[in-house]
Amino acid sequence: MVVIPSAEILETWRKFNDFPMETLTKAWYFHKGTSTKQREVSLMKEHRHQYGITGNCFDLALWLLDEFKKDGISAFLIGSRFHTEHAHVAVVALDNQGNRFLCDLGDQWLCPIMIETRNEDYTNDRLRGFFPGADIQVQPEKNNSVEILYHRPNGKFSKQVFNLHPIEMNDFLLGAEYSQNLIRPKPLFECRVPYQEETAHWEFYNWESFLSTNIGLHKEDQTEDIHHWVNVIHQKANYNKEFLFDALTKYTSIQGEDS
Repeated sequence: MVVIPSAEILETWRKFNDFPMETLTKAWYFHKGTSTKQREVSLMKEHRHQYGITGNCFDLALWLLDEFKKDGISAFLIGSRFHTEHAHVAVVALDNQGNRFLCDLGDQWLCPIMIETRNEDYTNDRLRGFFPGADIQVQPEKNNSVEILYHRPNGKFSKQVFNLHPIEMNDFLLGAEYSQNLIRPKPLFECRVPYQEETAHWEFYNWESFLSTNIGLHKEDQTEDIHHWVNVIHQKANYNKEFLFDALTKYTSIQGEDS
């Protein structure tokens, strides 16, 4: 039996169904000259209203946590490899029975998944419908960590370990500030898109785009033409075109500095 999240958790989670994960906002806001680079939720909401934008995994986790708390759902932040370029954060939400569910907007999951591996209904079978373009397995919890296995088409396989120890807000904000000041030269944009009878994962990275589906990875466009990507990303996620041009132009200057 697959345990799905409670209706309350799903109701909050679905508010973010059309929220991409991207680093364009990070590069754009970095150049605004503010003393801190991690935006507060109120400012993220303003920017969403003005430009249609969201942010990276730190932005999304902070925003999702805030929304869970406003909706009366117990939740906390988790993360790994803080103060490195590989840092990642997510949220754990609890249902009325205390079951924990991993809620990861940063990796664009389709649905929160139960990680209460001591629950009698827990299964480590391969599950579909939780992650775009992959089956998921949740391995038994060890040392307050849970391991997620990602089974992609054609035998491709990867895994990720989540430490389930709650992160204090001060520690989270320190890690977030480090991440928001770390501008890598390759732009990244990920979103969930309808594809045939499934929800697929569309990714723009380093001036190339890819579509991950249940039957495999499809390479799409490759060009450094900013106007092309402005139109494509606007079509995928309805981001403001002026914002996209500004953010992508900043990445070309970053690449110039890096070369």
